[in-house]
Amino acid sequence: MKVYCTRSSCPRPQNHFADLDDSATLKTIQQKYCTACGMPLILVGRYLPLRLLGKGGFGAAFLARDRYTPGMRRCVVKQFQPAGYLTPTQLQIAQQLFEREAAVLEELGSQNDQIPDLYAFFELTVQSLQPGGQDKFFYLVQEYIDGKNLEEELEEKGKFSPNEVVEVLQAILPVLQFVHEHGSIHRDIKPSNIMRHRNGRLYLLDFGAVKQVTTAATQTKGSTGIYSQGYAPPEQMSGGDVYPSTDLYALAVTALVLLTGKKTVELFDVYNNRWHWRTHADIAPAIADILDRMLSITPNQRFHSAQEVLTAIAAATTAPPPVTSPPTPATVPYFHQPAAFSLLELLAGAGLSGFAGGLLAIALYSLVQSSAIALGVAGLILGMLIIAQTRRWLDAKDILILVGILLAIILFVPALQSGLTIHNILFLALVAGAAAIALTALFRLVYKLLASIF
Repeated sequence: MKVYCTRSSCPRPQNHFADLDDSATLKTIQQKYCTACGMPLILVGRYLPLRLLGKGGFGAAFLARDRYTPGMRRCVVKQFQPAGYLTPTQLQIAQQLFEREAAVLEELGSQNDQIPDLYAFFELTVQSLQPGGQDKFFYLVQEYIDGKNLEEELEEKGKFSPNEVVEVLQAILPVLQFVHEHGSIHRDIKPSNIMRHRNGRLYLLDFGAVKQVTTAATQTKGSTGIYSQGYAPPEQMSGGDVYPSTDLYALAVTALVLLTGKKTVELFDVYNNRWHWRTHADIAPAIADILDRMLSITPNQRFHSAQEVLTAIAAATTAPPPVTSPPTPATVPYFHQPAAFSLLELLAGAGLSGFAGGLLAIALYSLVQSSAIALGVAGLILGMLIIAQTRRWLDAKDILILVGILLAIILFVPALQSGLTIHNILFLALVAGAAAIALTALFRLVYKLLASIF
């Protein structure tokens, strides 16, 4: 089993222990130490960090396993050290603030199912790599959200549709309303802090506990200093007070980035001190007006609460069209649509479906000894697979699993091989997959040409 060292200065953090592959040993062993720096690896005797998820100036996050749960539950271990060299008094303040912030996070996560639960918080004092010294680490253990954040989605599939952006707003605004009603401000809304679980639910991550503690302990003046460049409004960047509308501003910037696929520096007009984004997006004017109000430079000119934004969006997206005129894009209600396929996803799905169709045709021909019936039934099943993918009932990973199952059945049941060698079976299936890719690419090209003409 591989266990990752959480000491930031460790020269070789990856460790491998063959004896931990045995579940009985894993649950009973007292401790393991890093072979490079001597850091205890099983945190508080319970959590085993497996790999690094991310690292920043305030610490790091690790994917870990909780060995005191029956299924070795996955979780996220966030570790940090206050920046710089702190006095004992400052370090004590950091610890107190850390515990207070952990209590706030525990309360938020336990009452809202779109905020990860807090499982534990603790500190760990270990021998420093410097002779005679000691290092103190603080840790938070939180629920692991299995999915992708919106920044990763943007990089993978390109800009979001207007419907998808509105859905993100409608999913995150109630979370912000809840957070604000409990006296907290998130301070760091951005695409990478919004995670979509595999089941589709959006979660709001990273409430900045680490940064708040570090800033307070070092007695930085002004606000907490927690923000991401480009997403923070003027009052936050200048170190002034922050408000619920501070989070609304950052959420609006997040919407612009998702909607246009562009970076914040490409959308903000520094010379005129305003956002210049409408020419890069095709969205209903009513929604655009809502985003522009959220982006007001002065806090009191924005919406005062997340609920106000939700109400405005509901009014903009559900207003019936005028009776005397046909519906226009500005008055048609938003509804859920499957996310658009990227070219790579489209061709990969076609290739895997064609490969599966080829295997099915070979197996069916072995059973019925009729080319027409075999190709007809295989074509029908192939069509069902294609429809399932267009409706997002299945994705490329599901088709890949199906291909593996079909291939295993054919290889281990000679009666389904039609007298062909394994190499011939693979060759024919690959030809079918290549043909499916070629036909899909040709169809897409013809469709785009016709769309541009008409």
